[in-house]
Amino acid sequence: MEKKLYPLKFIPVPSKRPWGGSALSKDLGKRFVECDEEGNETVLGSDVLIGESWELADMGFVDSVVENGWLAGNTISEIMETYLERIVGENVYNWYGRQFPLLVKFLDVNGKTSVQVHPDDEIGDERYDSLGKAEMWYVMEAKPGSKIYAGFSRHVTAQELYDRCQNGTVEEIMNVIYPKAGDSFFIAPGTVHAAEGGILIAEIQESSDLIFRLYDWGREFNPATARQLHLAEAIDLIDYNAFDEGLYRKGPLWAEEASAHPCHKGECECGGHGHDEESKVVETLVECPQFNVSKLNLSDPLHIYTEKFESFIIYICIEGAASIQVPSLNAKGEECMESYELSKGETILVPAEMPDFYLVPRDRSTVLLEAVTRPAEELDEYIDPDTEAFLEDEDYEGLEDEM
Repeated sequence: MEKKLYPLKFIPVPSKRPWGGSALSKDLGKRFVECDEEGNETVLGSDVLIGESWELADMGFVDSVVENGWLAGNTISEIMETYLERIVGENVYNWYGRQFPLLVKFLDVNGKTSVQVHPDDEIGDERYDSLGKAEMWYVMEAKPGSKIYAGFSRHVTAQELYDRCQNGTVEEIMNVIYPKAGDSFFIAPGTVHAAEGGILIAEIQESSDLIFRLYDWGREFNPATARQLHLAEAIDLIDYNAFDEGLYRKGPLWAEEASAHPCHKGECECGGHGHDEESKVVETLVECPQFNVSKLNLSDPLHIYTEKFESFIIYICIEGAASIQVPSLNAKGEECMESYELSKGETILVPAEMPDFYLVPRDRSTVLLEAVTRPAEELDEYIDPDTEAFLEDEDYEGLEDEM
């Protein structure tokens, strides 16, 4: 008899960055441990600049390890090899194969990230045998004066961007947003972007680490901080148009804007959430070919109808705490509920084969992000005719580089 799969939690993996800080441990309660080649563990102190916490990743060089239940100690890649469509759903598995298709991180942007861009799925596949990198950012905290650079304030040419990256004036053409907690951004492939100044971000993206760094705020000239730039490789990946403001969703007053609507199983477009007129819980933040992300504001239990998703579901706790309660039978054959707890700063993966379940808030102000994926139907291209003069015959190699 097959063992039942269950909601999976993973051990966070820290990633040091020159722009990182200490918010991941102080604000989200992360306890980061490093292991040397002999398996000796060292707890990282608050003086270590941690820029990212990889919550769920199937990337080879980062392979998340399950920390709960009978699958504890197994990696996500091992689980994918064994359980296949039971984890992700048949349609998703047929499209993406054995790599888990999404990657979840928390970012602590204390300094300045590099100015960078990511390719779409078509270029990722053709040049690097990889998925592209569509991603979304949800702002959990933002200090006064912090900035997110998203695309350009106007149309620019490849020549102008190239020159400004060389002379250090690229900030002058960037679209600058001063974020607040609850804001969300869809960073489409081709969007030049960066962040700075005290922002805590939940990031959901494709399982890809294709990052092309265009400018690094002068760090590239210091031998102690220099990182490789990829301006020549990236010049034909970029969307040179002004940033589409429709990709930026302001918060945190989304609950007042969400329209209530009655829902019965399978009879509305709420995507599998069972709620009534009093709930006002679901807001769609991002819908793209690679994934959908919704924000759930929980004050009462929410019934999740898994057959409507046809996918795994990822939940990220932004505020408060909740439990996933799954109907089951105890040793006596009596009906009961199995409970899986989720606190602020934690991520949990609900396998596609799970039956219907309930999200039960432990706090009246609980906020979750909910992410699902689906097979991509169309691939976007961001090729600008101005870039042709910059393109040369180059050997493109896969980039496994960080911000």
